[in-house]
Parts: sequence; C-alpha cells; structure tokens
Amino acid sequence: MYSVSPAVAALWHTLLETVIADAGSDAVVLDHQPPALIEELWSRNDLAAAFMCGLPISLCDPMPRMVAAPVPSPAPYRDLPQYWSEFVVGSDSRFHTLEQTFGTRIALTVNHSQSGYAAALEHLMQFKTPTPLYEEVIAPQFTPMGALTAVVEGRAEIAPVDSWALALLSKHRPDLTARIRVVAVTETTAVPALVASPGLSLDPGAQEHLQASILRAHLMPALNEVREKLLLNRFVKPDPAGYRLLRSRWDAAATYWRSRAFARQIHPAFATPSRDDILALEPN
Repeated sequence: MYSVSPAVAALWHTLLETVIADAGSDAVVLDHQPPALIEELWSRNDLAAAFMCGLPISLCDPMPRMVAAPVPSPAPYRDLPQYWSEFVVGSDSRFHTLEQTFGTRIALTVNHSQSGYAAALEHLMQFKTPTPLYEEVIAPQFTPMGALTAVVEGRAEIAPVDSWALALLSKHRPDLTARIRVVAVTETTAVPALVASPGLSLDPGAQEHLQASILRAHLMPALNEVREKLLLNRFVKPDPAGYRLLRSRWDAAATYWRSRAFARQIHPAFATPSRDDILALEPN
C-alpha cells in the first residue's frame, strides 16, 4: 500500500526482512504490486503481517489479527497512528476550493478504500448543494499513485489521496507532486495497520516474537535511515476501537449516498457496496 516507487518498495523490503531476522522467523516477504489486486493478498490464509486499510478491517467479522500500526513521522501526525485524505487538483488548475470542483470528474481508488473512497464520501456529505456533485467518477485507480496520476494526466480534475502516501510521494517523487495542489483535507482516522490472517496456523510464540520485533523496529540502529526515508517513526499496538469506529462512519456515508446522486456518470465498480460486498474481502 505504501510502496509508492521501486525505491520505497526496496526500503519496505529491508525493514521487513530486518524484523523477520530479528524475530528468528521463517516468514518471507511477498512482492504484491499493482496490477495485482490487494484483496487477493488479503484473502490469503498465511499472512503474518500485511498492510490492510481501516475500512475492510472494520467490516471484517471476525476482524483480522491486529499486529501493529505505523506512526508516521511528519509533525502533522502528532506522533499518533493516524492519517487522513487530501483532495488534490492539478498545480495549474483553476480550482482553489473543493466546492469549485463540483461538476467535474473525480478519481477514486477502489470501493473498499478508506482514504481513496469512504473518507471522500463522508467528507462530501457536508455540502448541501443539489446533487449530483460531480459529472463523472472515472474508472478505479486502485492506488494513491494511480489517483494522483489521473489528476496529473488530466483524466480527472480532483482525487482524494492517502496523506501518508502523498507525503512519501512528496519525498521520493517531487517531480510528480510538484504538479498537484491540495485544496481540502478530511478528518483523521486510524491508519492502515499490519494484520495477520485470522486462521493463521503459526506457532503463537513465533507470532508474538514477530510482533515484538516489529514493535521495537525503532530501536534497531540498522533501520534508522530506512525509517527516516519511509517517514516512519515507529510501530505501536493497534487500538481496535479506532477501526471499529470506521464501520459506523461508513454505514452513515453509504446510507447518505444511496439516496442521492453522487455523479451523473459512475463507473460500475463504484456502485455503492453493501456491507456484505466488503465482507467478502475478509481473509479466510
């Protein structure tokens, strides 16, 4: 989810391989990059730790095993495991507020994304203007990079983007982020967490050792430079309450937009899903 460039993907490999070695685990790091679908990764029953978005975490029953939550290092995160979405437009766009983008095209990621979908729908509930708000919801862009690129390339006028992913892009792909501006931000929510498959048949002690190594990654000198480049302060134990809250927030947003026209044209992939649709993504 946060491998926003090949160089950043290599950093995540280094971090994960280091904590695996520290734990004495026989886990291996999987490569799972677009166009491979992330829900295919989540459906595996042998995941010891994988990033999962807060929305599907909140809707899975049972919830996946919570392993660790990242604490991004930039000051706006206030040393907390949180994030938000940032609505971006082109740097040369005529739009300077979110409201000015109404009637244009919006790029969303996928219909089970908190930052690239649900957060935007919830934020846009506050605008009591006649609907539809947008002319078109274009085809799914799958990743924050995809949504941002859609704006840069002129296929959409606006997109909500995961704030931590955008910060990583700003650090590692300034050539790309120089071509966008932020016009609005959503409320903060629980950041995507590392989770394990509910039915993972790993020795409990081995799982605990791996979790402990992840939680002390910030104490490993070998990872200091890696964490700095990943804009990562440390990992902490996730608070399930923060993820459960997303369930009620999603229910409210889904109910609201089922009775209103969000856009004149909506790509079929963004027909507002029911809870059951998202529950189908829970790990086996």
